[in-house]
Amino acid sequence: MALSGQQSLAELEVLCKQLYEGTDLAQRIQAEKVLLELINSPECLSQCQLLLEQGTTSYAQLLAATCLSKLVCKTPPLPVQQRMDIRNYILNYVASRPKLALFVIQALVQVIAKITKLGWFDVQKDQLIFRDIIADVKKFLQGTVDHCIIGVMILSELTQEMNFVDYSRPSSKHRKIATSFRDTTLKDILMLACSLLKEMLAKPLNLQDQQQQNLAMHLLKLVLNCLNYDFIGSSADESADDLCTVQIPTNWRSIFLEPETLDLFFDLYHSLPSMLSQLALSCLVQFASTRRSLFSNPERAKYLGNLIKGVKRILENPQGLSDPGNYHEFCRFLARLKTNYQLGELVVVKDYPEVIRLIASFTITSLQHWEFAPNSVHYLLTLWQRMVASVPFVKSSEPHLLDTYAPEITKAYITSRLESVPMVIRDGLDDPLDDTATVFQQLEQLCTVSRCEYEKTCALLVQLFDQNAQSYQKLLQSSSRNPLAISIQEGRLAWLVYLVGTVVGGRLTYTSTDEHDAMDGELSCRVFQLISLMDAQLPRSSNEKVELAILWFLDQFRKTYVGDQLQRTSKIGCTINDIG
Repeated sequence: MALSGQQSLAELEVLCKQLYEGTDLAQRIQAEKVLLELINSPECLSQCQLLLEQGTTSYAQLLAATCLSKLVCKTPPLPVQQRMDIRNYILNYVASRPKLALFVIQALVQVIAKITKLGWFDVQKDQLIFRDIIADVKKFLQGTVDHCIIGVMILSELTQEMNFVDYSRPSSKHRKIATSFRDTTLKDILMLACSLLKEMLAKPLNLQDQQQQNLAMHLLKLVLNCLNYDFIGSSADESADDLCTVQIPTNWRSIFLEPETLDLFFDLYHSLPSMLSQLALSCLVQFASTRRSLFSNPERAKYLGNLIKGVKRILENPQGLSDPGNYHEFCRFLARLKTNYQLGELVVVKDYPEVIRLIASFTITSLQHWEFAPNSVHYLLTLWQRMVASVPFVKSSEPHLLDTYAPEITKAYITSRLESVPMVIRDGLDDPLDDTATVFQQLEQLCTVSRCEYEKTCALLVQLFDQNAQSYQKLLQSSSRNPLAISIQEGRLAWLVYLVGTVVGGRLTYTSTDEHDAMDGELSCRVFQLISLMDAQLPRSSNEKVELAILWFLDQFRKTYVGDQLQRTSKIGCTINDIG
């Protein structure tokens, strides 16, 4: 294919329109075919230049960027000088046209990043010619705000590209490039981004200025890309969120030891609108996940103290947490604190007593508003589960205060789930019990928390079970059966049966006492009595959710008290016989 001149430009622009905006499938297929021919054409570079220089639509420029991206990734690669010319051309092109559509700039920046990565070790006249990228970007940073944004986008895209594993190429080559980039350039990029954020924060922030907001957003994304870098080539599974430790290189210690670094991102959270403050919190999640071995013991204690001070400030000024994005990231931040630090380290922090009170209050409020950001509750329960599980191993004389707050968390979870039932049934809301995977995950976390001050948990469950079972029995015996009221009581009983199964299943052989076993017996007895009551209603009526909850309870009871692996006899059987 050989297209040239103005007519060819017009034809290409029609094809772009068909490709990016067309609704006719046949036309789109034909357009894709012609454009593939363009990519493979010897005139591809000249045609791309024609589209960039004379194209009248953003889609023409996007097509040129797409073609260039595929061209520079071809095997065998283009000659070094030709790739250098393409890179320099694009840098000059975006510098002279800073008002291009954002998606066009992004596509062109991707070409620069690909050229830089693939040519990272290319030498010309004894120079590694593609490594002067920061010097090129600094020219953009000296221009207008639009130019600054383009410069930051180049660094951000380059960091992502260096971190991206292209499985069509040898993984050893990727790792060699990624490691070299980490050792020679990445720290400078992070320091540059933090420096620009400090400059921005030092001036009066005009939150109505869209350009300033865009620059802040791209700078925060750049910092996040630096902190999310795969430093050691582990290619960690991002879904394993609670297990993540950021393997910060040792030569970055100086950045992390400066209290101003953490202060900067806490200040940004409090100063920026919610869309951007969420990114500041995402950066803080990574800061909280920094590997422990980066610091000496005194340094780690100081760093943790600064993190806790920031948590306290956020919880004392909680307005920003009404935004779901901020709320979710803050919950992740809290969970990461306990993932990376031991309870013994937390309790000796100066502000610990006040902060644990604030976190408990925040958790209780979150559990009570069960319909708001339900996916974030996982992180709060993870925090409390790990805190309580660590209690036997704490050697510090400082009080951990979990015996005060863990029962309150347990109570808030139990009562909030019971209170959700009328709203679910009357207002037709999504029933949390329908999402069994989430329910079981939360119950597994709760069973650890509930075993702290277990007497309080059992007393609450006994009281609530008796109240709801008696109300249910009265409704069944009433001459005017109220189906709505019966459904509400059955929903509450389903939750209570799940909760009893949870606490019974949380029994640990090495810490359980006869008193705890007797409490389990009291709770289990009530479920067995409910089973008899439900059986008496068959075949006239039944409730699937209660029956599923009973099956869950029976499975937990069997594992705990009927299995072959029991280490000692328990008093639960006596208790059930006595009460039954």
